[in-house]
Amino acid sequence: MIKSFCLFLTLTFSCISMFAQEGFKIGAHAGMPIGEYNDYVSVVIGADVGYMWAPNKVFDLGIKAGIIHGFAETYTGQNVTVDYPSVQFLPLAASVRLWPSKTFSIGGDIGNAFGLNEGNDGGLYYRPQLGFQVGPKSELNFSYTGITINDSTWSTITMGFVYTFLSARHFR
Repeated sequence: MIKSFCLFLTLTFSCISMFAQEGFKIGAHAGMPIGEYNDYVSVVIGADVGYMWAPNKVFDLGIKAGIIHGFAETYTGQNVTVDYPSVQFLPLAASVRLWPSKTFSIGGDIGNAFGLNEGNDGGLYYRPQLGFQVGPKSELNFSYTGITINDSTWSTITMGFVYTFLSARHFR
């Protein structure tokens, strides 16, 4: 059932139009925490949806919302087992992308990440990233995510895939 649905979505998005960069974007990413949260969270996954406007061939501006989920670690000591809680955020951000070439982008997102799990107030969200176009409407990106929470920073490195659909511009 899930494979059929994924195939349906892929074919639908592929047939809408053959444009890129400007338009609605949907993406998924996965990675690992670094820094102080590395002991509490093992793997991080996320999804984003947004819209990018392209006022010219070198510069894109947009808005984005998403979800980030960090899967909790379990610590097992001599006679103690501690299950840490999972961590979830809902980031809302502004996005900027610079395209120095047709297939490479540098950019980032900045905004606020709202904490979804108990005791998580969220904080300032920033995500610099490098993107590599792998098709006329798809991009592979590498990013660092930072969320400032009180006196600490939630930090992750991720790899993601972004697909553009319902776009209004031709491929660069």
